[in-house]
Amino acid sequence: MLKIRLQRIGRKNDPSFRVVLTDSKNSTKSGKFLEIVGIYNPKAGVTNFNTERIKYWLSKGAKLSDTIHNFLVHRKVIEGKKVNVLPKKKPTKKRKELKAKK
Repeated sequence: MLKIRLQRIGRKNDPSFRVVLTDSKNSTKSGKFLEIVGIYNPKAGVTNFNTERIKYWLSKGAKLSDTIHNFLVHRKVIEGKKVNVLPKKKPTKKRKELKAKK
């Protein structure tokens, strides 16, 4: 399955990302990808997506990572709601013990 996701490039403590089309079985750090469809630099605040190519690959059945989905929804390239990418908070041991006592 094809997937559109971020691939980190750049130096240590200076992150920047490519938005790449790759097979979902490839590791994010493998460097294997089919096409670069954008860039994202969080320090400079730069996001540059090739929206025509992204829409083309979506029509061919490619899936988006959650983060890329949120970027495209924010820029109104695609319709939909944003997806929560942060993990849910788990109850701590103290909370579990308090609930068990009650």
